Amino acid sequence: MIPASAFSGKKVHVFGLGGSGIATAKALVEGCAAVLAWDDNPESVARAKAEGIATGDLREADWNGVGTLVLAPGVPLTHPRPHWSVELAQAAGAEIIGDIELFVRERRAHAPAAPFIAVTGTNGKSTTTALIAHVLASAGRDTQMGGNIGRAVMTLDPPLPERHYVVECSSYQIDLAPTLDPSVGILLNLSPDHLDRHGDIDRYAAIKARLVAGSRTAIIGVDDDYCTAIADRLERDRVKVLRISAARSLENGFFAEGATLMRTVDGRAEPIASIEGIGSLRGRHNAQNALAALAAALDCGLTAAEIQAGFAGFPGLEHRMEQVGRKAHVLFINDSKATNAEAAAPALSSFERIYWIAGGLPKQGGIESLRPFFPRIAKAYLVGEAAPSFSATLGEATAYEISGTIEAAVEHASRDAAQDAGSEAVVLLSPACASFDQFRNFEVRGEAFRNAVLALPGVEAIRGKET
Repeated sequence: MIPASAFSGKKVHVFGLGGSGIATAKALVEGCAAVLAWDDNPESVARAKAEGIATGDLREADWNGVGTLVLAPGVPLTHPRPHWSVELAQAAGAEIIGDIELFVRERRAHAPAAPFIAVTGTNGKSTTTALIAHVLASAGRDTQMGGNIGRAVMTLDPPLPERHYVVECSSYQIDLAPTLDPSVGILLNLSPDHLDRHGDIDRYAAIKARLVAGSRTAIIGVDDDYCTAIADRLERDRVKVLRISAARSLENGFFAEGATLMRTVDGRAEPIASIEGIGSLRGRHNAQNALAALAAALDCGLTAAEIQAGFAGFPGLEHRMEQVGRKAHVLFINDSKATNAEAAAPALSSFERIYWIAGGLPKQGGIESLRPFFPRIAKAYLVGEAAPSFSATLGEATAYEISGTIEAAVEHASRDAAQDAGSEAVVLLSPACASFDQFRNFEVRGEAFRNAVLALPGVEAIRGKET
């Protein structure tokens, strides 16, 4: 844990007591702050009490002398309207921050030279964060990974000058980190998302831009207009900007030429690394992730050979194009995180012969936007509530069956893929749907798929091995 020593002796209120909220409150207590914490969920309050955290309804609390409200990132700060705790803090003149801000203050106070790589973007930030941390750790660097990727940032080991931090930041977390100052800031891409919490795309883009604007080196994907405009503006402001593109060559920066990752300086290009044959980094979207990791690792002083070795051993993330197993020429891929059509597109674009398991609780628009990928689908296996509507969209364009359950779909898809005459057939769970009709969340759905695959006779597990 990182004690929040910057708040020693100060009165701090905390709202939001999920996993990261309790970790934040404990870090403040460890830092000798006077903490009072609350949540709208009584069970969360009870868990905090059991952890020895002082709790009390902040609506009835004394706000005199309270300088800070530490807000959980899931609590509305501005839209659709500020949470009541935000309004109370504003009335009291207290600053409103989140756990990422606690971390950056502790780093500045105790080890400002500690390399700090912060990653954001609408898509790909978890994979990029995990890939960078893997590359650094593989090269022998003392590496800590956390933030939005799953481990609360204040539960990481305390800052030391040679300790590398790789932190995924959501837009909610950036909005609560006014002095965010990574040594390397990465903005992968921008498309409309979370507008119910940020009002409009311009505000959403401005929040994302703050992460790179405060960095020593800004790595920015320039394959969309929003990010290109941000890169242009930062360069005018004399921020060091490294541009990356998975779609086109660049005069200066890093780009992908097929599976080869190139660096250009004044138009002179040289190959630096390759993702050829690395199953966990298939697809153009992963080329962008790898380019960001390459640029960040070079900025941290790694050699091209160290980076290439790290790429080769990257196992990928669970439920995100996760390679689960192989049986002869059939590869089984768990992409359960694809909870809408847009999220399913990268996986469908990455393979040529697909036995596609899809369905669940449908989202607006269904799978119509995936029609360009239908020629890649040898057959679809439909599950859950979405099966009738998905079958109507597939129509006569693609063979399908209504399998009903993940287990039946895996059994039938495996049987059919084994008979495919191609060099590689892929049984792909990429549901393009929420999971809630049959599963508690996408992780449970992905586990069901993994268990069904590994129960098949003759399947060799892949995850955890080098690819």
